Amino acid sequence: MTLPAATSPQASLQRNDALLARRTPVAKIVFLALFTTSALFTRDVAALGFALAVTFAVAPLFGITPWGLLRRGWPALLGAATVVLSLALFAADRSGTVLVDFGPVVITSTVLANALSLALRLLAIALPSILVFSTTDPTDLADSLIQHARVSPRFAIGALAAFRLVGLLGDEWRMIAMARRARGIDAGRNPVRWFTLFASTAFGLLVGAIRRGTRLAVAMDARGFDSGLPRTVARPMPWRPADWLLVAAGALLAALIQVIAHR
Repeated sequence: MTLPAATSPQASLQRNDALLARRTPVAKIVFLALFTTSALFTRDVAALGFALAVTFAVAPLFGITPWGLLRRGWPALLGAATVVLSLALFAADRSGTVLVDFGPVVITSTVLANALSLALRLLAIALPSILVFSTTDPTDLADSLIQHARVSPRFAIGALAAFRLVGLLGDEWRMIAMARRARGIDAGRNPVRWFTLFASTAFGLLVGAIRRGTRLAVAMDARGFDSGLPRTVARPMPWRPADWLLVAAGALLAALIQVIAHR
């Protein structure tokens, strides 16, 4: 299964031969769904800490170091810090022992527990997702969805196209920024000017993404991707016993998270 030529080859991932990275994509997604769903339905700090510890422990098995996972997950870290700061400033329930009382910042034991719980839950969902999707080749994902999840080829190929185009957004953002700097457009240290440039760059990126998506949709229609005819599979992908073991491990870890949360 291949994409039209409009897709950038730079968006494809290099082959990762780590133990869990080479597992079937659907098996990895089922593992992720079980693990993160269990973390989503708990606010126990110990259970969420266990989930994060497991995430960092298995990161090398996906071919990513714990430090590399933190670097890739900086938006999630920023989001967790924002959650903690927001609750510290605007939490309605400030019962419990006062830990910090400095101007508008009043942090009590209840505020701290709620902030840590929400921040850890965000990280326990985001970081495992980064592990799975950053080590999954988009073409393998589409093939696995069709063969193992019985997803319609139309949906799988559309997901493949979207997955591949996501990698171009970062490159295009850098290109727009460099083009503006070459024209002497720079915010300097003016925060208002910086926000204006950020908004205009984001709008330009959105317009470019819509145009590229439209061209890609036309190209895919022209090549018969939506013909409705039965499609064959160019690359058979067997479901191995190790894939069942990965799914079972996800179910076991999900159960352990709930046991720790309800201890």
